[in-house]
Amino acid sequence: MRLVDTAAEQELLERMLEGSKPPLSEDARGLDYLLGTPFRYVSPHASRFRPAGQPGVWYGAERIETACAEVGYWRWRFLMESDGLRDRRVVVEFTLFEARVEGRALDLTIKPWTSAAALWADPRDYSACHELAQAARDRGIQWVRYLSVRDPAHAPCGAVFDARALSLPRPTSRQTWAARVQHDRVVFSHDGATLEFTPTRWMLS
Repeated sequence: MRLVDTAAEQELLERMLEGSKPPLSEDARGLDYLLGTPFRYVSPHASRFRPAGQPGVWYGAERIETACAEVGYWRWRFLMESDGLRDRRVVVEFTLFEARVEGRALDLTIKPWTSAAALWADPRDYSACHELAQAARDRGIQWVRYLSVRDPAHAPCGAVFDARALSLPRPTSRQTWAARVQHDRVVFSHDGATLEFTPTRWMLS
């Protein structure tokens, strides 16, 4: 609304923006944008269960603290790898929301998968996770449950390959968190609550 004068102009701008985006996959059509967005874009950067240039993966966590740790790591990486930003403080906002995942799953937090825990938790080399994700997709596995590497508590996360496994509970719980990202720490805050992460172990790993 800061760019336009009327509701009609805003609607036109929204349609123009929507038309400029890549189309949603067949599986993700009809999903709320919070769930469908990861399946819309192809990133040149790899994530734990998605090689660079491959179809999107929706990532979630079972705890708010874990979600913030994971998001905080990637925002910190962006800051550290951006010329002109390393010595600055950046403040961003995130919407944390509740989602439901169901379907065929692979749980790396239980046996026999825990015998290869070091492969799934490597802080930099994602190749084993990429191979596993492709094998899982080929066998119709819709999502993987695994332990967070960035959260000091190593609480569970989920990587969802198939958008059809996702849904939003009604009503959907949403919270807006602010994050202050700088070279030596990432601080999240919401409604008086604060979470702080120091990148020391990220830098060492």
